[in-house]
Amino acid sequence: MALALSMPLSTWRSGVYLLAIIGFVVALKGLSSPRHARRGNIAGAVAALLAIAITFSATEVDHSARNLGLALGAMALGTLVAIPAARLVKMTAMPQMVAVFNGVGGGAAALVSIGELLHIHTTGVSPATYVVVEAVIGVLIGCVSFAGSAIAFAKLQELMATRPIVYPGQQPINAVVGAGILALLLLAVVTGDTAYVLGVLGLSLVLGVIFVLPIGGADVPVLISLLNSFTGLAVAASGFTLGNNLLIVAGTLVGASGMLLTRLMSKAMGRSLPNILFSAFGAVVTATGTAEGLDGKAVKSSTPDDVAVLLAYARKVVIVPGYGLAVAQAQHVVKELADSLSTRGVDVFYAIHPVAGRMPGHMNVLLAEANVPYDELKEMDEANPEMPTADVALVVGANDTVNPAAIDTPGSPIYGMPIIHADQSQHIVFLKRSMRPGFAGIDNALLFDDKTVLLFGDAKDTLQKLVAAVASV
Repeated sequence: MALALSMPLSTWRSGVYLLAIIGFVVALKGLSSPRHARRGNIAGAVAALLAIAITFSATEVDHSARNLGLALGAMALGTLVAIPAARLVKMTAMPQMVAVFNGVGGGAAALVSIGELLHIHTTGVSPATYVVVEAVIGVLIGCVSFAGSAIAFAKLQELMATRPIVYPGQQPINAVVGAGILALLLLAVVTGDTAYVLGVLGLSLVLGVIFVLPIGGADVPVLISLLNSFTGLAVAASGFTLGNNLLIVAGTLVGASGMLLTRLMSKAMGRSLPNILFSAFGAVVTATGTAEGLDGKAVKSSTPDDVAVLLAYARKVVIVPGYGLAVAQAQHVVKELADSLSTRGVDVFYAIHPVAGRMPGHMNVLLAEANVPYDELKEMDEANPEMPTADVALVVGANDTVNPAAIDTPGSPIYGMPIIHADQSQHIVFLKRSMRPGFAGIDNALLFDDKTVLLFGDAKDTLQKLVAAVASV
């Protein structure tokens, strides 16, 4: 005890930082599973709170009344914005919120880096070369993340065109901006002049915008994951600039996990990361958007009463959720339908595609909100072997993730993307608002399959009708 009391405050602070780092690792581990995600989130929040609180004990920080007031005021403002935003955001808007918060993090890291560099200059001491390199890298990555996240938010919120935006001379312009950033970065390192760092800041914001514009809405979730990784790296760079080990480790954790998630999402889409970032996927819409689209075939529509009979007397029903389920906020009703079928002895589970919805885990979180048991949620690799034994595949708001073109049409934009094999079930029921195509902008041959029937209308309203109809069978 005496030894502990005699330890300097800096040692105590390092110990608390170590606990916070352990908390962040535990949080990442918890977030890897829907069952433990809530506890992981709490662990991360507690670790962050510990880290923030102990940072105020740093003796090298200027604790003047003015600076303390600014810091506490900024924290209060952030809390007032974040809590209502997190509690009131709709599940369909969760990707937008992630993009905004991620962008703010990148921007903050860039400001910290440039602010520390300016502070060193005010002391009359020329910063070391490595300090300038750390600061410029933090500014570059942080600003790209900030501007890119802003455009990603605008695309997801449909404040601008969600499809790829391409223009003449795009690649030469990108090359010029990149070369300009590199030249200013070298000048900043050689001369130590902050004016060049401000130039890097401006061009990095431009690069963030032009980097994201050619990326289509279907690929924005992958982009957000990549930008999240960028933000982590920017935080790590600012940690080097400030000499703060916690920021270095925390930023590296975010950067590494974000990059790993980006790779996993790219694999789930059956495409390489360069292809996702630079191919302008979805720029050309080839779907007819009509009930007669492929080889003169017409879709077959049905009624809730007829589909209810099919579901009620099935042995196994697989529900394939997609973004349309989230838009209709129909998660509670689909669970009610599943429960109604289960009470009749029907085996029901949910087949979850890795990129269903607009971000990883979107469907898992959405269905968990409706208290769907975790053991009923089966990832694609686990669900696909059971699809041939399913009597009915009930597709609710999904499109590209069940499109057979990914397997049998080499010229298709989605060729090679792993899908849920709904086409292998005995019967397919599609719940769709209209014949509008998915993000890929192509027709789905499964809609015209002889085994497929469509129920047109809002997913929530249609599911409510199915619940009532099943109860009356």
